[in-house]
Amino acid sequence: MRSITDTIHAEFAARFPTSLKRYAEAVEVFPSGVTHDSRYLKPFPLYISHAEGAHKWDLDGNEFIDYWGGHGSLLLGHNHPTVVRAVTEQLSRGTHYGASHELEIAWGQWVQRLIPSAERVRFVNSGTEATLMAIRLARGFTGRQNIIRFAGHFHGWHDTVMLGYQVPYHHPSSVGIPGETLACVRCLPPNDIRAIERTLAEDRDVAAIILEPAGGANAVIPTRPGFLAALRDLCTRQGVVLIFDEVISGFRYAPGGAQAFFDVTPDLTALAKILAGGLPGGAVAGRADIMALLAFKDNPQANRYERMMHMGTFNANPLSAAAGVATLEIAATGEPQQQAGTLTLKLIQGMNDLLRAARMPGCVYGDRAAFHLFIGQEGFHPDDAGQILERAEPARLSAGMGRLAHPVRAALLLEGIDPSGSSGRLSSAHIEADVERTLAGFERAIARLKRWGVLKGDL
Repeated sequence: MRSITDTIHAEFAARFPTSLKRYAEAVEVFPSGVTHDSRYLKPFPLYISHAEGAHKWDLDGNEFIDYWGGHGSLLLGHNHPTVVRAVTEQLSRGTHYGASHELEIAWGQWVQRLIPSAERVRFVNSGTEATLMAIRLARGFTGRQNIIRFAGHFHGWHDTVMLGYQVPYHHPSSVGIPGETLACVRCLPPNDIRAIERTLAEDRDVAAIILEPAGGANAVIPTRPGFLAALRDLCTRQGVVLIFDEVISGFRYAPGGAQAFFDVTPDLTALAKILAGGLPGGAVAGRADIMALLAFKDNPQANRYERMMHMGTFNANPLSAAAGVATLEIAATGEPQQQAGTLTLKLIQGMNDLLRAARMPGCVYGDRAAFHLFIGQEGFHPDDAGQILERAEPARLSAGMGRLAHPVRAALLLEGIDPSGSSGRLSSAHIEADVERTLAGFERAIARLKRWGVLKGDL
């Protein structure tokens, strides 16, 4: 009798034969055949040939409704004509001047208009670089070295933020991290203001608190009402720099990001993804006095010992700036967020209705910015799944999704739905018909999972 793994592999090989061939080549080039951890998929990842709007196509011509959204960077969907036109026009003028240019000013001014914390802006190349810069600025400004972060929140892959993202939280998410670096990180439970107060009372060397303001791991662990305001007040009283990692939430919850949506302004904000309209790009936006650490002075001694050095070959490159300006001008209207948010809530409701009708254990929950899918766990309701994660019960939940994550995604891909792991984000390019097609495909995927026997079989 074939195992479930063998069954999935056979169905994938039949539907996606060219991707299987390309993967055989890729494993001879890249470790595990992928260039990003989240693209790793059993039995093999799919290879995409092109995309348009809310859809993309693989090398065999299979069409998918896309819920990756360029890892969250495509608020406007693939190939929005305004963005394409801006990048194309810039391409004919040059991709890299090795010099300042007008577009970088316009890009920075859009950030200042939209993001409440943005008194000054510095561009970088990714979200990881943005959180790295924000933390270093906080340390330089305060003269302190320790960082408070929260369990389950994601801030990139540099050394300082490798403790506390994955279960078990007291172990780093990667090898190769010096113990001295880990000793500077305090990982606390999310949404627990009392734990923060106790830590700050015991540790006078805390430079900054960093978090995803809408909730950890793209709001898989939602932020509780009132927590951000209490945290803002506490950081102000203690002289601790408050950093919002808005790499994902920036410009998505509102034109001004989660900080505008929740009406709480941090000291520094890390941005990327939507910021650059689908091209590489990130930024730190924050208080002028903190950002002044990047400024040159007329004193060589001060420039050598009192400022933060920052390079980056592709910082604010003209192509990313062109895409960023075009995207933020549209995002400023609030219409893309409204379109994506309304359909996200409709999709969440519809998927939960289908799970209940099929008597499939699990739930779908989220907010206007994203949905999160958990299948195979009894006793979970959309209203409490996030709190179960918050209460340090993720070991229970992740055990189920760790076993089922690959078959669930595989079933969805076979039905023409491409989620971002167990989550998904919509764009303004998604329409009602996409939601209806997704719900129909989701219903078939549930039936496929039952046919595979994933809830009781060995994978």
